Amino acid sequence: MWKVNTQKINKKVMGGREKVRVAAIQASQIVFNKEKSIEKACRLIKEAGANGAELVAFSETFIPAYPAYYTVGFETPIEEWAAWNVALQDNSIVIPSEDTEIIGQACREAGVYCVIGVNELDDKPGSRTLYNTQILFGKDGSILGRHRKLIPTYTERLYHGPGDGSDLKVYETDIGRIGSLICWEHHAILVRAAQMLMGEEFHIANWPGNWSVGLGKPGEKTGRLLEGVTNALGHPCDLQAAVREYAFEAGAFVISVNGLLREEDFEPQFKDFIKSDHMNFGWAVGGSSIVNPLGEYLAEPVFNQETILYADCYANEIKAAKAVFDGLGHYSRPEATKLLLNTTSNENFAPVSGSIAPSTVPSYTDLKRISETFEVSLKRLESLAAKVEELLSRASNR
Repeated sequence: MWKVNTQKINKKVMGGREKVRVAAIQASQIVFNKEKSIEKACRLIKEAGANGAELVAFSETFIPAYPAYYTVGFETPIEEWAAWNVALQDNSIVIPSEDTEIIGQACREAGVYCVIGVNELDDKPGSRTLYNTQILFGKDGSILGRHRKLIPTYTERLYHGPGDGSDLKVYETDIGRIGSLICWEHHAILVRAAQMLMGEEFHIANWPGNWSVGLGKPGEKTGRLLEGVTNALGHPCDLQAAVREYAFEAGAFVISVNGLLREEDFEPQFKDFIKSDHMNFGWAVGGSSIVNPLGEYLAEPVFNQETILYADCYANEIKAAKAVFDGLGHYSRPEATKLLLNTTSNENFAPVSGSIAPSTVPSYTDLKRISETFEVSLKRLESLAAKVEELLSRASNR
């Protein structure tokens, strides 16, 4: 007979809110000055909060700059390469730390949730590995979670280590379920599917900027993708199509935030990198946007300027979108396909302290079952169990 599930199930969209205002903060990075970067982030968080935003987001590795703008190669002078990497380490973020406490305080004062991209310095003692990381702060200033990019793309692999599935999560909040991915994780089919299947309502997508594919220039609208091929979206960068498709597939609002960098954003001691043949400003032109669950722009891409994009997100838009396409419901087809997510954290050192002996002696029932299964004398097993009990007693009295 079918039984009623007495556990209360929360089916409210966006935490029962009718409307939530979100903000994409497109701000220029301050290369290798962590203190100024944090100060700038806090100021913009408070500005967005003052304008009614409850969820704000920054670009990929906003602190202390996206390192792969520096396109090192085999011919790069070693002293130049070392100077860039050492400065990157010295200005990256440890989680948690005094740095994250300062950002968290700004979120608490502004009353906002915030996703910010950082270069994260590994918190393991002795490690200097960097990760391409998103930190999610709560309205109370606490760190709700972090996400390390699962696979660095192309030259990012010169700077960042790979993440794992332990932090691929969606967070339940009073404004709805919040999730995030970084850059080309949005093209990793099973990764983005896993994130969607956890029921996101707000998705943060952050990127280093807006690159070009084909004939168009970054930030330039064009009808041509390649010779003889029309780009109906009008943007030569794949990310613009990716965020709109993600919004539709997930039935979620997507806040897409892109990097911006100009020559004046370099600290004086790093100005020489501007003259380097390895410095690429071509991608760092912004292109942030906000998209609704039907894949439509609520705030169209903005290029080559600092700005905060705002959008009011209505719960009914999620309901309407999922009436047509529900990837967790009538379009999921679990009898045909399933997805496994490994949430184990990859650790290379797991010390075992104390004894590995059992802490309790098997019961008579256990001993009898072992005796019958393996044809061992029950009397012999009882004698061994008594000795084990005596040894455990001595150990506990030390």
